[in-house]
Amino acid sequence: MAIGRPREFDVDQALDRALEVFWRHGYEGAAMSDLTAAMGINRPSLYAAYGNKESLFRKALERYTTGPARHVSEALAEPTARATAERLLYGTVDAVTADGCPRGCLVVQGALVTGNGADGVRAEISAHRMAVEVQLRERFERAQAEGDLPGSASAAELARLVMVVSQGMSVHAADGVGRAELRRVVEMVLANFPR
Repeated sequence: MAIGRPREFDVDQALDRALEVFWRHGYEGAAMSDLTAAMGINRPSLYAAYGNKESLFRKALERYTTGPARHVSEALAEPTARATAERLLYGTVDAVTADGCPRGCLVVQGALVTGNGADGVRAEISAHRMAVEVQLRERFERAQAEGDLPGSASAAELARLVMVVSQGMSVHAADGVGRAELRRVVEMVLANFPR
């Protein structure tokens, strides 16, 4: 049985570079030539290590979720509903305005520039966003059951509000709105958070 040549590149580092290309250009805007150049590999190596472009994007999205966007899962573990919203929103501001990273959010930006030719990717990004909203709604429902959030508040509407603000801040950050301005938006949302 023939044994292939060992990889001459770090799979995780190359994935981080692909993540940045997708983050800057979206799924469709990221040309294979851009990806291979950024990753420092050729097409056959990319296909051998990651599969096709769609598979590479999925791996990059997973990496993004556990890396630059880990504040989302951290927020869901906060002890109160308000702390959850606060951690998610301030974490979003920090992530979408971080020095050395593309402005905005991969999950939001990637979907905005995905056309009909990438319906599978667009559907996956949408499912990812909706899953976060469901988790947030469930977290707020738990807060209601624990007496931390008033029963008169709609957990579903509150989750939608937090997600819309978070995603809107991502779009504004991509347009150049600064961290201080976005933090003021979070302060306004939190000032009106149900108690």
